[in-house]
Amino acid sequence: MTQKELEKYLWGAATQLRGTIDAGDYKQYIFPLLFYKRICDVYDEEYENALKESDGDIEYASFAENHHFQVPEGAHWNTVRETTVNVGVALQDAMRAIEKANPDTLYGIFGDASWTNKNRLSDETLTNLIEHYSQHKLSLSNIPDDKLGNAYEYLIKEFADDSGHTAAEFYTNRTVVKLMTMIMDPQPGESVYDPTCGSGGLLLNCALHLKEEGKEYRTLKLYGQEINLITSAIARMNMFMHGIEEFSIVRGDTLANPAFLENDELKKFNVILANPPYSIKSWDQKSFTNDPYGRNIWGTPPQGCADYAFEQHIDKSLDDINGRCVQLWPHGILFRDNEKKMRKNMIETNTVDCVIALGKNLFYNSSMESALLIRRTNKEEHKKGKILFINAFKEVKDEKTISYLLDHHIDKIFNAYNKFEDEEGFAKVVSVEDVLKNDASLLVTNYVASSRISQGLTLPLNESYENWSAVGGKLKSSMNELFKSLS
Repeated sequence: MTQKELEKYLWGAATQLRGTIDAGDYKQYIFPLLFYKRICDVYDEEYENALKESDGDIEYASFAENHHFQVPEGAHWNTVRETTVNVGVALQDAMRAIEKANPDTLYGIFGDASWTNKNRLSDETLTNLIEHYSQHKLSLSNIPDDKLGNAYEYLIKEFADDSGHTAAEFYTNRTVVKLMTMIMDPQPGESVYDPTCGSGGLLLNCALHLKEEGKEYRTLKLYGQEINLITSAIARMNMFMHGIEEFSIVRGDTLANPAFLENDELKKFNVILANPPYSIKSWDQKSFTNDPYGRNIWGTPPQGCADYAFEQHIDKSLDDINGRCVQLWPHGILFRDNEKKMRKNMIETNTVDCVIALGKNLFYNSSMESALLIRRTNKEEHKKGKILFINAFKEVKDEKTISYLLDHHIDKIFNAYNKFEDEEGFAKVVSVEDVLKNDASLLVTNYVASSRISQGLTLPLNESYENWSAVGGKLKSSMNELFKSLS
C-alpha cells in the first residue's frame, strides 16, 4: 500500500464507529485494536523467519528471543477473529494476556476501554472492525515502521480534528513541534523529557529529527509523563509504531507525583519540550508551597493558574551544564500581574534565552495566540544578560479554525533565533536589565512593534462608524424580507 492507501485503510475503521460512540472516544478503541493487530502480525512474521533459520524447528521459533513481544496461546488476533459471541470479552481477555506476557514493556498499554459494553459496541460492530483490519497484514515486511508510524500520526491528527476541545490535551500542532525540535537541537545520547507528553509527539519528533539528519537516534533517552490513562497509552503505542523501543512514558500527575527521580531529587535532563495544560485550577497548591522537591524556587502560583508550577518543575529538571527547554504557552504567562514576582525571579536567573510570539489558532480548537518560551541553564557568552524577542505573528498559514507553519515560516523564525540579533520589525535583542525595568514583562510586542494592524488598513472613527451603520442597515432590511417570506 502507498502511504495514502494505508491512511485510508486505517481511518476506515474509525468511520465504522460513527453514530455508535462519540467522536472524541474513537481513539480509545481504534488505537489499541490497531496495535494489537500489529503485534500479532509481527509475531507471525518473526515466527516464520525463525522457522526458516532453524529448518522448521517449531520449538526454536517460539523462543522469546526471536520476538519483540510475546503472544500467549489463545490471545492471538486469529483466535479472537473466530469469536462470534461476546467478542468484546474475547478482545479484552486477549489484550490483558499480552500485557501480562510482556510486563516490562506493555503493561497497561491497551488502556481501559469498555470493550464488554454491548450498548456501546455490539458484537456485530466489533466483528466488522476486526474484519476491516484483517484485510491486510501489518507485518514489518508489508508495512515498515516509518510508514506505519506516519499513518499512526495521521490518525492522531484526524482524531484531534474530530475531538473538539479535548484535542489540545493529547495533540500539539506538528508544525510547531518541528520548530521546537529544531531550536532544541537534541544530540545522540542526550536525555529528552516532556512532563506533560500527551500522545508523545514532542518526544517522538526529537528521535525522528536525528534520524532525518542521519545521526544515531536510538541512543536518545526519551522520558515522558502524562496524567490521562488513554493518552499515555497512545504515547507508548506511538513510540512502538515508529520502531522506537528505548523510552519511558509513565502515567501520573507531574505536579503531585513526579515520576522521574534520582537520589530523592528530580531527575535532570538535557532537553525539555512541553505544551503544558494552561491555567489549570484543580491542582494541589498547598503541597506545592512546601514542595518536597524544592520546585517553588520563584514562589507559589495562584490556585487558579498553575502555569508557573509547571515552569518551575521544568527549571528544577534541567541539566546544570547544558540544560535547555522550550515551552508552548498562551501569552498570559509573559505579562500577568499576579505572577510578576515569579516571572521577575525567573528572569533574574539569566536563563531566559528567547521569547517567540506565534500566530493565532496554533492551539487546537482555540483561537488564543501562542508563544514559545526558551530557556538555557548556560547561555552562550554573547547571549548572557540578554533576551531575544521575535514577533512571528504573521509567520503562519491560517485556515479557518486551525493554523500551521509552512517551511518558510519555520526557516525564517529559526534563522532569526540562531542569528540572535536585531531585525527590523521582526526581532530585537534586549538587555535583562531593561526587561526588568519594564515591569518584568516578556510580552514580545513591548519590544518588537506589533504587525497585527497595518497602517494602510486603519480608518478614521467617523468612517468606521458609517461603515458599521451601513452594514447594520443592510442586515435589518434582509431580516425584514426573511420574516415576510416566512409569514
